[in-house]
Amino acid sequence: MEAPGLLGADASFVVVTWSGRMKKLSVIVPVYNMARDGKLKYCLDSLLNQTIDPGDYEIIAVDDASTDDSAQILKRYGEEYPGRLIPIYSDINRHQGGAKNLGLAIAEGEWIGFIDSDDWVAPDYYERLLGKAEETGADMVGCDYNLTFEHSMKVGEIVHNNNKEQTGVMDRERYKKLLIETGSLVVKVYRRELILGDYKPGSSNRVDVFPEHIFYEDNAVSNTWMIRSKHFEYIPEPLYYYYQHDTSTVHSISRKNLEDRMTAGRMIVSEARDNGYFDDYRQEIEFQFTVLFYVNTLFSAMPKKYRFKGCYSFTKKLGREMKDTFPDFQENPYYLQKIHPEEKKLIRMQMRSQLFFYLYYRLLWLYRDLRSGMKRRAKG
Repeated sequence: MEAPGLLGADASFVVVTWSGRMKKLSVIVPVYNMARDGKLKYCLDSLLNQTIDPGDYEIIAVDDASTDDSAQILKRYGEEYPGRLIPIYSDINRHQGGAKNLGLAIAEGEWIGFIDSDDWVAPDYYERLLGKAEETGADMVGCDYNLTFEHSMKVGEIVHNNNKEQTGVMDRERYKKLLIETGSLVVKVYRRELILGDYKPGSSNRVDVFPEHIFYEDNAVSNTWMIRSKHFEYIPEPLYYYYQHDTSTVHSISRKNLEDRMTAGRMIVSEARDNGYFDDYRQEIEFQFTVLFYVNTLFSAMPKKYRFKGCYSFTKKLGREMKDTFPDFQENPYYLQKIHPEEKKLIRMQMRSQLFFYLYYRLLWLYRDLRSGMKRRAKG
């Protein structure tokens, strides 16, 4: 496997010299403005209190040019836990992809894990995942996660991140199932070769694994990791805690957010072509692109509360590019099976006439708003 492309050094951060002794695990934590309400501390404490041997793993926390006290928190933790928590400071905001690249450049682990800095994990999270890998010979292991609104270890709403049909020694059918439902990238651990090839820690200041300066960076690259895996295993227990709050990326809608989603969709296709699996898994890649690039973007842009100047021309160009990229996407078997009937109806409209679709959508939601208001007044 070839090493990833290397980028030049243009960031200010702590330089760590490779000791030459691999650790069992590197956990990479991209951090941006997470000091408030104890979010960053709760995340780091959950990582430092894992049940695996403290000498077996390192926590690489990358401050992505935060404007709050996140960098100071990382500095204090680095001084309190030298060698265990390694803080890195970027001089510009690169988004999560860029922060992860900085962390990956110095990671010494035989296994790589990621965690968002507002989330946390169960005390035995890494022991369980790595133990499953040792038991089965897997090179990638995941589990379920749960949605929570409070800083505690109480399990909230459980989300099944993967399923048993995807597990075992990989073959064509398992690859298809993984591509259609990859699950969250952060709720897994990976043998470093899946991500970094034969790259040695500290060979460069940064590696070019994730796209930088965009959201949805995970979507852009995770397919390639799935295809590189030879054996995937999954623990059907919610060991990862996904914190729900209003400032989370997935709860924010803006034109930049939507454009980044489209960029990630394009990268799904280019990654598949560049890595030689597009033809073998065309239907799966087509469906992924359709959902991320087109369906999710269209129905995020259209609601009145998110509408922005130029929405009409934006959604028109979106529909045109979708049709140009995959002209027959509406015949895709996954699309026919998984997309909601009302969404399919609206998409057919847009493919025939942007003007008719736009006017129909606005009138539809005006009618629904009026009916909802009448119901509220009747109850009152």
